Amino acid sequence: MSSILPPATDQRIDDLLDAPAVQQAFSYFDSHADAITAEQVLINSVPAPPFGETERAEYLRQKFLAHGLSQARLDEAGNCVALRRGAFETPLLVVSAHLDTVFPGNTDLTLRRVGARLCAPGIADDACGLAALIAIAGALHSCKIETTGSILFVGTVGEEGEGNLRGVRHLFTQSEWAGRIDAFVSFDGAGLDRITNGALGSRRYRVQFRGAGGHSWSDFGSANPVHALGSAVARLASYPAPNEPRTTFNVGHIEGGQSINAIPCAASMDVDLRSASGDELLKLDAFFRRSIREAADEENLRRSSGTEPLVVATELIGERPGGATLAEDPLVQLAWAATEAVGGKPVLDRSSTDSNLPISLGIRAITLGAGGAAANSHTLDEWYNPKDRAAALRRALLVILGTVRVQKS
Repeated sequence: MSSILPPATDQRIDDLLDAPAVQQAFSYFDSHADAITAEQVLINSVPAPPFGETERAEYLRQKFLAHGLSQARLDEAGNCVALRRGAFETPLLVVSAHLDTVFPGNTDLTLRRVGARLCAPGIADDACGLAALIAIAGALHSCKIETTGSILFVGTVGEEGEGNLRGVRHLFTQSEWAGRIDAFVSFDGAGLDRITNGALGSRRYRVQFRGAGGHSWSDFGSANPVHALGSAVARLASYPAPNEPRTTFNVGHIEGGQSINAIPCAASMDVDLRSASGDELLKLDAFFRRSIREAADEENLRRSSGTEPLVVATELIGERPGGATLAEDPLVQLAWAATEAVGGKPVLDRSSTDSNLPISLGIRAITLGAGGAAANSHTLDEWYNPKDRAAALRRALLVILGTVRVQKS
């Protein structure tokens, strides 16, 4: 997606920058910088593995209550939801960050400080976004900013991995808010310049090859699930993925077998397919499925007469819709102008985030970085540096208030 966009000219930004309450909120971010960082560290110390986000959701709920969001609660999916009512319900803007991490519950989350860097799994993705939510709620409450529209603060479950966007999917399709939300902004990871308005489509599969198994010597010739799986991986690896539109694939997890001298009874793999183009994703998906069938057929043709054939089970374990909030959309234009107003250099981006779901439903949505710098996301070496975080928080506030408007006294 092109990063070139004519500068947005939105009087709302200038009006907001002139508002004393907004300037007071900007000062709040500066004066509370250390407290916001400390909050981020505390958030990250609460484990939130896939499908195990409840403890962190409850922590967030308590923080929302402390900032005047009196009806903060956990919904049926496990999201932490808190409404800040404006003079009217509409426009209703969701501001969110995701609760979950990619790491299992037994991961060591002990924080290490290396200079200005905070080092711990999940510290940027997305403890950074959750800290931003709390900071924004705190600034609005402390500075007594009243809005015309309403703001729904949400900590979502299931953004990562096999969560398959279950939190935001519930919010938009099954919750009490379904059909009532006008716009969506999520905070995911670090950075100031990025405006993610493109939704990267993906499909995720779990494939299992099953056979009779046996002894590596006496039963040689029986169909081998690991051999078939290896062939399937090699076939997928040969796919001529285009650079434009960018298309990728990954075999992220493999398991199977029990001994070096035993033919396995089963072997499985988890596969991630992605593309910036829906058509290219369909082509890749078809090639992948064909590769699985051909690998099984090839192994079955090699098996000895009278032995059992392999069977294959292919399960779709995740599907994220693609699409985009157009560059010309008022929300994108607003984010562009707000980024420039706080000294950033806006760049449009495509990624896989909670925004995928509302975009697929035709609801304007973007994902923004929550400030600072970070690297090594989704690894045990993840780090975050809070330097200049306040600029991104100011941008976030401008986007929020530019959407729901400040209520005039």
